[in-house]
Amino acid sequence: MPQSKKKRLPLLEMFGVLLALIWLSPFYLMIVNAFKTNREIFQDVLGLPSEATVDNFVQAYIDLNFLQALFNSTLITAISILVIIFFSSMAGYALARNKSVISGILLLIFVAAMLIPFQAVMITLTSLFGSFHALNTGGLIFMYLGFGCSLAIFLYHGAMKSIPITMDEAAKIDGANRLQTFWYIIFPLLKPISVTVAILNVIWIWNDFLLPSLVLSTSEATIPLRMFSFFGEYTRQWHLALAGLTIAIIPVIIFYFFAQKQIIKGVSEGAVK
Repeated sequence: MPQSKKKRLPLLEMFGVLLALIWLSPFYLMIVNAFKTNREIFQDVLGLPSEATVDNFVQAYIDLNFLQALFNSTLITAISILVIIFFSSMAGYALARNKSVISGILLLIFVAAMLIPFQAVMITLTSLFGSFHALNTGGLIFMYLGFGCSLAIFLYHGAMKSIPITMDEAAKIDGANRLQTFWYIIFPLLKPISVTVAILNVIWIWNDFLLPSLVLSTSEATIPLRMFSFFGEYTRQWHLALAGLTIAIIPVIIFYFFAQKQIIKGVSEGAVK
């Protein structure tokens, strides 16, 4: 190794450690302050708790009605992910196998749709659905499909380039129709992309606050909506909010660790190939 590279290596390592500390600092603040009282948080937000207690977690669990909120969040997230994967995978397959000009235009439209922020259309969207009385869990899932399918179709379309069309031709010779070819031959090969799409959308949908706040009723409230109850007009219950937030991220972390092996592989297949 050249001498200049040897000199730069410790600097790069120190820079990497610094970035890691910056990235981990919010988790440190969340976990440490979750064990403090509200008064102690304002006295010393960076220090360790003088006497760690789990009372905040117990109270946050009760105030959040955590099991109901967890069920609502899990139901909405799971169904939304399945719907996005179901429709986006078929759309990506159709656009990749159809080489017409219309397919290219449609793909361009889907890619361009990723640039449109939700805030630009939220008033029109909620007004439109409100006129049909469809603002509920089903309407929310339908909106997530609309906002999440663009990136998913782009990833699936990119992954399809690595699957030779000869597999479709062989399946057709064996008597399989187009739908059977996709579900039994092509779709299993798209597992890394499906996992990547699931992870990206789980993080987004699970943590989303704005869209559910415009759509869901109190009985259908998700965990982020319940978290808002800790912040009133004159009070800020940071100790309970941080404890509740610590509980809320556990399911996503568990899901991420189970699926992390597919992330880099899926992204590379969808974006590079």
